[in-house]
Amino acid sequence: MRPNENKTGIIYSEVLKSHNTGSGHPESSARCDAVEKAIRNPILVGHLESLTPRLAEPEEILLIHWQRLYDEIMSTSGKEQTFVDSDTVAGRETASAAHLSVGCVLTAVDAVLEGRVRNAFAFARPPGHHAKPDQAMGFCFFNNVAIAAQHAARKYHKERTLIIDFDVHHGNGTQNAFYNSANVLYISIHQSPHYPGTGSFVEVGKKEGEGFTVNIPAPAGLGDSEYLSLFRQVVVPIGLQFDPELILVSAGFDAHRDDPLGGMTLTRNGFAAMAQQIMELAEQTCKGKTVFALEGGYALVALEQSIVAVLEVMTGMNPSADVLEAKRSELVSEAQKFHRHYWKSLNTP
Repeated sequence: MRPNENKTGIIYSEVLKSHNTGSGHPESSARCDAVEKAIRNPILVGHLESLTPRLAEPEEILLIHWQRLYDEIMSTSGKEQTFVDSDTVAGRETASAAHLSVGCVLTAVDAVLEGRVRNAFAFARPPGHHAKPDQAMGFCFFNNVAIAAQHAARKYHKERTLIIDFDVHHGNGTQNAFYNSANVLYISIHQSPHYPGTGSFVEVGKKEGEGFTVNIPAPAGLGDSEYLSLFRQVVVPIGLQFDPELILVSAGFDAHRDDPLGGMTLTRNGFAAMAQQIMELAEQTCKGKTVFALEGGYALVALEQSIVAVLEVMTGMNPSADVLEAKRSELVSEAQKFHRHYWKSLNTP
């Protein structure tokens, strides 16, 4: 079957289960089971286009990562268990799975930018947004989304890529990769204080990149309405002013109220509402060209349900994204006050 430009692409492979983190680790292959249940949900039948991912090439990974890190990850191949960081463990097949995880997102970017699907969700595993150019950490080996942004710039000459990260943890690796760049705008809403301890308001980028890192550190307990207000009154206005040619989303679902690694109170409706804001932003700026890439999410039922909710929005069914009312908080005012120095779109009341 030829890809359908009117459908939402999904990129997934059972081979991603081969990344073995060991007994009791929250980032386990059971997360793939949740993904499989989500993409087979009857409500999505006929709306999705399944695309086969490829392995990322070494030179593509090296668009972001140092050779030293690449060699370190490759050296874990065939070994039963290697801790590359205190909580980041590689198994025999992890290096190969990490190449395929990057390849999932690259496949999605290619399909969207070549017009073969209208948008796409890449179910990457292992996740990526904590991986720095020179360091694997936080369950992440290679930074899937950061590599994808560089791929879009190199292959398709995209000069403005927006990365939106709503994982409960700050994507320190993604921020690090583009901290000096004005070509990639990185916006993150994350719980603070929380792992990895980065992502304060004052981290705004350096040199040409000053202002192009937008952090919104949020206290534990924020829910659907507060997140929606942050999107409507901070994320979307900045995104419209930036006018991206492509939107990449680090889609972590660990801000769900049931997640064991977070302290937020989002529900599937909140994730749907954020996805709706992103899709509307994309339609106004880059003809809908959007790629979601899976990051965190460790409560398996919540992960499955939240993925379905986002896919419903991406496919245009949108059953739950409009049921929320935005609830303005002090955090909205604080974020607007801080970031309006760089983004005049926040000056309007």
